[in-house]
Amino acid sequence: MSPTSAKTGSLGTVRAHVLATLREDIIAGRLGPGDRLVERELAERFGVSRVPVREAIRALVAEGFVLFESARRSVVRRLAPDDVRELFELREALEVYAAGLAASRATAADLGELRELLAEAAAATEAGDAETITDVNTRFHDRILATAGNSLLVSVMEPVDGRLRWLTRRNTKWSELMAEHQELYEAIASGDPESARAHALTHARAAHRSTVRHLFGQDAPAPS
Repeated sequence: MSPTSAKTGSLGTVRAHVLATLREDIIAGRLGPGDRLVERELAERFGVSRVPVREAIRALVAEGFVLFESARRSVVRRLAPDDVRELFELREALEVYAAGLAASRATAADLGELRELLAEAAAATEAGDAETITDVNTRFHDRILATAGNSLLVSVMEPVDGRLRWLTRRNTKWSELMAEHQELYEAIASGDPESARAHALTHARAAHRSTVRHLFGQDAPAPS
């Protein structure tokens, strides 16, 4: 949506566009931790009034991407080790469960879609395309959630999905990530829920370790 079309859209449409763009800017690192979100500057950037910008910033606060340092100052959140730990604990619980369900319920069509995503990931890994790798990684996990066949599980994951993408974007060990996804796919395709859960757990914990090392220069504590 261009600034001109943003001006002519409904308030809800404009707000959604501003919110989605700022969220992706944060996830992709174009807005970094501590960067300030200034309503006036953002309104000029998008060619809109301050109202949808203000509402988008409030939504980003609710989603955990931004915080208010004062009534007039909002910044991209700096994640603490406990923030990362809590997110990955939730990821472990939900994605491991989803992988077990997916192994029990996957259809030929589901497996075909997962294979297509693996092929896309392999091409992006070969090209060193970080943005595409992140996108395909997200769609791979979303496909596993959909294959699990539990709509409540999807709705529980949705509020934290963006923050998990924000974290996993920092994983630059792409060949290892590709290998882990291939093993997870094979476990799901085998129809063995226990094997799928084990591979999902290994994958989630590897991502946690990589993220903590990247953000804080230290190893993640051993799981309890």
